[in-house]
Amino acid sequence: MEHKKTYNAMELKTKHGQLIIEGPISASDIARYDFHEHLVAFRPPAQQHKAVIGIAKLPEGRILIARDNMTIVGYVTFLYPDPLERWSQGQMSNLIELGAIEVIPKYRGTGVGKSLLRVSMMDDKMEDYITITTEYYWHWDLKGTGLNVWEYRKIMEKMMTAGGLEYFATDDPEISSHPANCLMAKIGSRIDNESIQRFDQLRFMNRFMY
Repeated sequence: MEHKKTYNAMELKTKHGQLIIEGPISASDIARYDFHEHLVAFRPPAQQHKAVIGIAKLPEGRILIARDNMTIVGYVTFLYPDPLERWSQGQMSNLIELGAIEVIPKYRGTGVGKSLLRVSMMDDKMEDYITITTEYYWHWDLKGTGLNVWEYRKIMEKMMTAGGLEYFATDDPEISSHPANCLMAKIGSRIDNESIQRFDQLRFMNRFMY
């Protein structure tokens, strides 16, 4: 599948000032922006900055950012699922994963996450994909936010819903291991029935093992 990417942008006014939400942006643009020191959810900021640049270089990779002038304060990544995950086993060229979404503490609760997802879905090319996200409570910043598992999940649910994602059942062992974990997905309007059936088989692999 040809990976066309159409740039979109919007301005978001917050109580801390105005941000630019934009993307997908190129690796070279990401490299020239500063990466905020509080973007620490997945690895140290310098390493994560490098990782995000690497994703932007992938044919299917999509990075959208929230920036305060020349500083990235939030981002979302889209790419093919990890080869070790079940979601890659169908080798579907039209299935991509929302791999990470992060916003610095200062801007949480100001609509940045929702805006990143809304701008992501402004690209008509996303209608050619099944977009998934796997949510695991052990990835959530419960300590930093002071929220419990269910309060945090409610926030994640509202954010993903803003991007058109909804809950899908699955027998994936990691997701099934805790009731707060979940699979969410958005099936693009131009996805064919065969692809939906293949996605269903990935969701319920244990059903097809007999």
